[in-house]
Amino acid sequence: MLTKTNYLRQFALSLLVFAMTVADVAAQAATFEPTPGQAGKDVVWVPTPPEVVEKMLDMARVTPQDIVIDLGSGDGRNVISAAKRGARAIGVEYNPEMVALARQKAQEAGVADRATFIEGDMYEADISNATVLALFLLPSNLDKLAPKFLALKPGTRIVNNTFKITNWEADASETIEGTCGSWCTALLNVVPARVAGTWRLGSEDLVLTQEFQMVSGMLGARSITGRLVGEQITLKTGDSEYKGKVTADRIEGTATVDGKTQSWTATRQN
Repeated sequence: MLTKTNYLRQFALSLLVFAMTVADVAAQAATFEPTPGQAGKDVVWVPTPPEVVEKMLDMARVTPQDIVIDLGSGDGRNVISAAKRGARAIGVEYNPEMVALARQKAQEAGVADRATFIEGDMYEADISNATVLALFLLPSNLDKLAPKFLALKPGTRIVNNTFKITNWEADASETIEGTCGSWCTALLNVVPARVAGTWRLGSEDLVLTQEFQMVSGMLGARSITGRLVGEQITLKTGDSEYKGKVTADRIEGTATVDGKTQSWTATRQN
Protein backbone atom coordinates (compact mmCIF):
# COMPACT_ATOMS: atom_id res chain seq x y z
CA MET A 1 0.00 0.00 0.00
CA LEU A 2 1.34 3.40 -0.99
CA THR A 3 1.30 5.67 2.04
CA LYS A 4 1.52 9.42 1.93
CA THR A 5 5.05 9.22 3.34
CA ASN A 6 6.15 6.74 0.66
CA TYR A 7 4.52 8.84 -2.06
CA LEU A 8 6.42 11.93 -0.90
CA ARG A 9 9.65 9.97 -0.81
CA GLN A 10 9.12 8.71 -4.37
CA PHE A 11 8.20 12.19 -5.55
CA ALA A 12 11.33 13.64 -3.96
CA LEU A 13 13.44 10.91 -5.55
CA SER A 14 11.92 11.67 -8.96
CA LEU A 15 12.75 15.36 -8.54
CA LEU A 16 16.30 14.47 -7.58
CA VAL A 17 16.75 12.25 -10.64
CA PHE A 18 15.33 14.99 -12.89
CA ALA A 19 17.64 17.61 -11.36
CA MET A 20 20.64 15.34 -11.79
CA THR A 21 19.72 14.74 -15.44
CA VAL A 22 19.39 18.46 -16.12
CA ALA A 23 22.67 19.12 -14.35
CA ASP A 24 24.36 16.36 -16.35
CA VAL A 25 23.13 17.82 -19.67
CA ALA A 26 24.29 21.28 -18.64
CA ALA A 27 27.67 19.89 -17.60
CA GLN A 28 28.08 18.14 -20.96
CA ALA A 29 27.23 21.34 -22.83
CA ALA A 30 29.61 23.36 -20.63
CA THR A 31 32.57 21.02 -21.20
CA PHE A 32 32.01 20.11 -24.87
CA GLU A 33 33.75 22.40 -27.36
CA PRO A 34 33.07 21.50 -31.00
CA THR A 35 35.95 21.90 -33.43
CA PRO A 36 35.38 23.04 -37.03
CA GLY A 37 36.13 20.13 -39.32
CA GLN A 38 35.33 17.44 -36.77
CA ALA A 39 33.86 14.29 -38.26
CA GLY A 40 30.16 13.54 -37.98
CA LYS A 41 27.94 10.68 -39.09
CA ASP A 42 27.28 12.05 -42.59
CA VAL A 43 29.24 15.30 -42.82
CA VAL A 44 32.01 17.15 -41.02
CA TRP A 45 30.93 20.04 -38.83
CA VAL A 46 31.74 23.48 -40.20
CA PRO A 47 29.82 26.39 -38.66
CA THR A 48 27.95 28.86 -40.86
CA PRO A 49 29.21 32.41 -40.22
CA PRO A 50 26.65 34.41 -38.18
CA GLU A 51 26.13 36.98 -40.92
CA VAL A 52 25.36 34.21 -43.41
CA VAL A 53 22.85 32.68 -40.99
CA GLU A 54 21.01 36.00 -40.88
CA LYS A 55 21.21 36.43 -44.65
CA MET A 56 19.74 32.96 -45.19
CA LEU A 57 16.83 33.72 -42.87
CA ASP A 58 16.36 37.12 -44.54
CA MET A 59 16.19 35.50 -47.98
CA ALA A 60 13.64 32.97 -46.69
CA ARG A 61 11.64 35.85 -45.16
CA VAL A 62 11.24 33.99 -41.87
CA THR A 63 8.36 35.19 -39.70
CA PRO A 64 6.71 34.00 -36.46
CA GLN A 65 4.28 32.01 -38.62
CA ASP A 66 7.05 29.76 -39.96
CA ILE A 67 8.27 26.33 -38.94
CA VAL A 68 12.01 26.29 -39.63
CA ILE A 69 13.94 23.01 -39.71
CA ASP A 70 17.70 22.50 -39.85
CA LEU A 71 19.02 19.04 -40.71
CA GLY A 72 22.44 18.44 -39.18
CA SER A 73 21.89 21.40 -36.88
CA GLY A 74 25.26 21.25 -35.09
CA ASP A 75 25.53 23.86 -32.35
CA GLY A 76 22.03 25.10 -33.18
CA ARG A 77 22.85 28.52 -34.61
CA ASN A 78 20.34 28.37 -37.50
CA VAL A 79 17.57 27.16 -35.19
CA ILE A 80 18.30 29.68 -32.44
CA SER A 81 18.46 32.59 -34.89
CA ALA A 82 15.12 31.55 -36.42
CA ALA A 83 13.57 31.24 -32.95
CA LYS A 84 14.78 34.76 -32.14
CA ARG A 85 12.62 35.91 -35.06
CA GLY A 86 9.62 34.29 -33.43
CA ALA A 87 9.49 31.17 -35.59
CA ARG A 88 9.05 27.68 -34.25
CA ALA A 89 12.43 26.13 -35.03
CA ILE A 90 13.60 22.52 -34.95
CA GLY A 91 17.10 21.08 -35.30
CA VAL A 92 17.91 17.44 -36.04
CA GLU A 93 21.43 16.40 -35.02
CA TYR A 94 23.02 12.96 -34.68
CA ASN A 95 25.77 13.91 -32.18
CA PRO A 96 24.31 13.89 -28.64
CA GLU A 97 26.99 16.29 -27.39
CA MET A 98 26.02 18.77 -30.09
CA VAL A 99 22.37 18.40 -29.14
CA ALA A 100 23.16 19.12 -25.47
CA LEU A 101 25.25 22.15 -26.46
CA ALA A 102 22.51 23.51 -28.73
CA ARG A 103 19.89 23.14 -26.01
CA GLN A 104 22.12 25.00 -23.58
CA LYS A 105 22.71 27.80 -26.10
CA ALA A 106 18.97 28.07 -26.76
CA GLN A 107 18.37 28.36 -23.02
CA GLU A 108 21.01 31.09 -22.74
CA ALA A 109 19.46 32.94 -25.70
CA GLY A 110 16.03 32.84 -24.07
CA VAL A 111 14.39 30.89 -26.92
CA ALA A 112 14.20 27.39 -25.46
CA ASP A 113 10.40 27.54 -25.69
CA ARG A 114 10.61 27.93 -29.51
CA ALA A 115 13.83 26.04 -30.31
CA THR A 116 13.66 22.24 -30.21
CA PHE A 117 16.60 19.92 -30.79
CA ILE A 118 16.10 16.27 -31.70
CA GLU A 119 18.86 13.68 -31.48
CA GLY A 120 18.44 11.62 -34.62
CA ASP A 121 19.30 10.82 -38.23
CA MET A 122 18.59 13.69 -40.60
CA TYR A 123 17.62 11.29 -43.38
CA GLU A 124 14.88 9.81 -41.20
CA ALA A 125 13.55 13.14 -39.89
CA ASP A 126 9.95 14.17 -40.51
CA ILE A 127 10.16 17.50 -42.35
CA SER A 128 6.63 17.45 -43.78
CA ASN A 129 5.47 20.45 -41.72
CA ALA A 130 8.42 22.68 -42.55
CA THR A 131 7.79 26.00 -44.25
CA VAL A 132 11.53 26.80 -44.28
CA LEU A 133 14.63 24.59 -44.35
CA ALA A 134 17.89 26.29 -43.34
CA LEU A 135 20.81 24.02 -44.21
CA PHE A 136 24.58 23.70 -44.55
CA LEU A 137 25.09 20.30 -46.17
CA LEU A 138 27.21 18.82 -48.94
CA PRO A 139 25.75 18.17 -52.41
CA SER A 140 25.81 14.41 -51.72
CA ASN A 141 23.63 14.96 -48.62
CA LEU A 142 21.31 17.34 -50.44
CA ASP A 143 20.90 15.03 -53.45
CA LYS A 144 19.92 12.16 -51.15
CA LEU A 145 17.34 14.39 -49.45
CA ALA A 146 16.03 15.93 -52.68
CA PRO A 147 12.98 13.64 -53.04
CA LYS A 148 11.82 14.65 -49.54
CA PHE A 149 12.35 18.31 -50.39
CA LEU A 150 10.33 18.10 -53.59
CA ALA A 151 7.49 16.38 -51.72
CA LEU A 152 7.07 19.44 -49.48
CA LYS A 153 4.23 21.89 -50.00
CA PRO A 154 4.84 24.15 -53.02
CA GLY A 155 6.17 27.48 -51.80
CA THR A 156 8.31 25.99 -49.03
CA ARG A 157 11.61 27.88 -48.94
CA ILE A 158 14.97 26.12 -48.78
CA VAL A 159 18.04 28.19 -47.96
CA ASN A 160 21.48 26.63 -48.28
CA ASN A 161 24.94 27.80 -47.40
CA THR A 162 27.16 27.52 -50.51
CA PHE A 163 26.09 24.09 -51.79
CA LYS A 164 23.07 23.21 -53.91
CA ILE A 165 21.19 20.14 -55.07
CA THR A 166 22.62 18.92 -58.36
CA ASN A 167 20.88 20.60 -61.32
CA TRP A 168 18.54 22.64 -59.10
CA GLU A 169 19.50 26.21 -59.89
CA ALA A 170 18.92 28.74 -57.13
CA ASP A 171 15.98 31.10 -57.40
CA ALA A 172 18.16 33.70 -55.67
CA SER A 173 21.78 33.88 -54.53
CA GLU A 174 23.65 36.40 -52.39
CA THR A 175 27.31 36.48 -51.35
CA ILE A 176 28.47 38.44 -48.32
CA GLU A 177 31.69 40.34 -48.81
CA GLY A 178 34.03 41.94 -46.29
CA THR A 179 33.98 40.45 -42.79
CA CYS A 180 32.82 37.01 -43.93
CA GLY A 181 35.89 34.88 -44.55
CA SER A 182 34.55 31.64 -46.08
CA TRP A 183 31.28 29.81 -46.76
CA CYS A 184 29.65 33.15 -47.46
CA THR A 185 27.05 32.46 -50.17
CA ALA A 186 23.38 31.99 -49.36
CA LEU A 187 21.16 30.21 -51.90
CA LEU A 188 17.36 30.23 -52.00
CA ASN A 189 15.18 27.62 -53.66
CA VAL A 190 11.39 27.61 -53.58
CA VAL A 191 9.75 24.19 -53.80
CA PRO A 192 7.80 24.16 -57.08
CA ALA A 193 4.35 22.78 -57.76
CA ARG A 194 4.29 19.58 -59.81
CA VAL A 195 3.03 20.29 -63.32
CA ALA A 196 4.57 17.56 -65.51
CA GLY A 197 1.93 15.87 -67.63
CA THR A 198 -0.85 16.71 -70.03
CA TRP A 199 -3.25 19.62 -69.49
CA ARG A 200 -6.12 20.97 -71.53
CA LEU A 201 -5.91 24.67 -72.36
CA GLY A 202 -8.91 25.77 -74.39
CA SER A 203 -9.00 23.53 -77.45
CA GLU A 204 -5.33 22.51 -77.24
CA ASP A 205 -3.27 20.07 -75.24
CA LEU A 206 -0.57 21.57 -73.05
CA VAL A 207 2.09 18.89 -72.52
CA LEU A 208 4.73 19.77 -69.94
CA THR A 209 7.94 18.23 -68.70
CA GLN A 210 9.62 19.54 -65.56
CA GLU A 211 13.07 19.61 -63.98
CA PHE A 212 12.78 21.25 -60.59
CA GLN A 213 11.33 24.75 -61.30
CA MET A 214 12.10 24.74 -65.03
CA VAL A 215 9.34 23.71 -67.45
CA SER A 216 9.22 22.96 -71.17
CA GLY A 217 6.85 21.27 -73.58
CA MET A 218 4.28 21.86 -76.27
CA LEU A 219 1.09 23.88 -76.53
CA GLY A 220 -0.62 22.28 -79.51
CA ALA A 221 2.07 22.37 -82.21
CA ARG A 222 4.07 25.18 -80.58
CA SER A 223 7.01 24.74 -78.22
CA ILE A 224 6.64 26.36 -74.81
CA THR A 225 9.01 27.11 -71.95
CA GLY A 226 8.40 28.27 -68.41
CA ARG A 227 9.38 28.58 -64.80
CA LEU A 228 7.73 27.97 -61.45
CA VAL A 229 8.13 29.85 -58.20
CA GLY A 230 6.18 27.74 -55.76
CA GLU A 231 2.60 27.66 -57.10
CA GLN A 232 3.15 30.55 -59.51
CA ILE A 233 3.92 29.61 -63.12
CA THR A 234 4.99 31.64 -66.14
CA LEU A 235 4.87 30.08 -69.61
CA LYS A 236 6.02 31.61 -72.89
CA THR A 237 5.44 30.57 -76.49
CA GLY A 238 6.37 32.99 -79.24
CA ASP A 239 5.06 36.43 -78.27
CA SER A 240 2.44 34.99 -75.92
CA GLU A 241 2.90 34.79 -72.15
CA TYR A 242 0.75 32.86 -69.69
CA LYS A 243 0.90 33.55 -65.96
CA GLY A 244 -1.10 31.62 -63.41
CA LYS A 245 -1.40 29.77 -60.12
CA VAL A 246 -1.26 26.00 -59.87
CA THR A 247 -3.92 24.51 -57.59
CA ALA A 248 -3.98 20.70 -57.61
CA ASP A 249 -5.29 19.80 -61.09
CA ARG A 250 -6.01 23.32 -62.27
CA ILE A 251 -4.03 26.36 -63.42
CA GLU A 252 -5.73 29.73 -63.62
CA GLY A 253 -4.40 33.15 -64.49
CA THR A 254 -4.05 35.79 -67.18
CA ALA A 255 -2.39 35.60 -70.57
CA THR A 256 -1.08 38.14 -73.02
CA VAL A 257 -1.85 36.88 -76.52
CA ASP A 258 -1.46 39.05 -79.63
CA GLY A 259 -1.05 42.05 -77.35
CA LYS A 260 -4.34 41.41 -75.57
CA THR A 261 -4.82 40.32 -71.97
CA GLN A 262 -7.27 37.56 -71.27
CA SER A 263 -7.98 34.95 -68.61
CA TRP A 264 -6.93 31.34 -69.09
CA THR A 265 -7.51 28.01 -67.39
CA ALA A 266 -5.83 24.66 -67.86
CA THR A 267 -7.06 21.39 -66.36
CA ARG A 268 -4.94 18.30 -65.82
CA GLN A 269 -5.73 15.34 -68.06
CA ASN A 270 -3.46 12.75 -66.42
